[in-house]
Amino acid sequence: MKLRHLLLSIITGTVAPAAVSLDPKGLDAKGLDTKIPYQQTENPVYTYVLVHGASGGGWDWKHMDQLLSAEGHNVYRATLTGLGERAHLASAEINLTTHIDDVANLILFEQLEQVVLVGHSYGGMVITGVMDRLPETIKQVFFLDAFVPADGMAAIDLWDDFSGYKIVDGMVYFPWLDNSRPVPGDVPQSYKTLSEPVSFDNPKALALPVTYVPFVEGVVQGKARSLFDPSWKLAVGRGWTVRVLESDHNAQRSHPRELLELLLDID
Repeated sequence: MKLRHLLLSIITGTVAPAAVSLDPKGLDAKGLDTKIPYQQTENPVYTYVLVHGASGGGWDWKHMDQLLSAEGHNVYRATLTGLGERAHLASAEINLTTHIDDVANLILFEQLEQVVLVGHSYGGMVITGVMDRLPETIKQVFFLDAFVPADGMAAIDLWDDFSGYKIVDGMVYFPWLDNSRPVPGDVPQSYKTLSEPVSFDNPKALALPVTYVPFVEGVVQGKARSLFDPSWKLAVGRGWTVRVLESDHNAQRSHPRELLELLLDID
């Protein structure tokens, strides 16, 4: 192979650099390469903090935890107060600040740094507050089909059909709750977590690298949402990276491998 073609092949990836040697001193009498093969650097290890959506819990992200851990990363699954295995703490007095405290304290008490912060659905409200409070601990953020609020907005400001939900004694009984299913499962959630506005005006938080990942069921829905979904529009307006995943709202259950690929794409 001519030198020019050989270099082009290396650059384009059709021949691995370790397979050739351009240094005559690295060849034996038979012209075979005797150099130590090129050693690739190890992939970086990241620390993921996963924040679930409304009525859920860390239990819903167990499989994603396993997949990320199998890639060598450190994973923390937050369960917000009053939900999941912390359902025994449920109270109508729990608000959005409580849930922001849950995740912020997880980061602080575990002494986490360079966090890849991931929020799904309602979790977008929570991680927005965490970004505003602890931007120096965060490396990158993923909003997974999540609410993207402006400063002073609440979840109910972004939730189209929320007015039809049943609220009893300050607790929201979402239509997807099913008491007949075994544990673990979704549970009621305090209305105050959804009605309290979030703060997002910290300049350092606004400068963080963020990827917004809408889950869409087909091209038609995707086009419509890109035009009318306020979270999508705000993400674009902020200059965030947008990566669309074809899936239902719970890709962590239905498309875990595809979601894994997206979460591994760190800037």
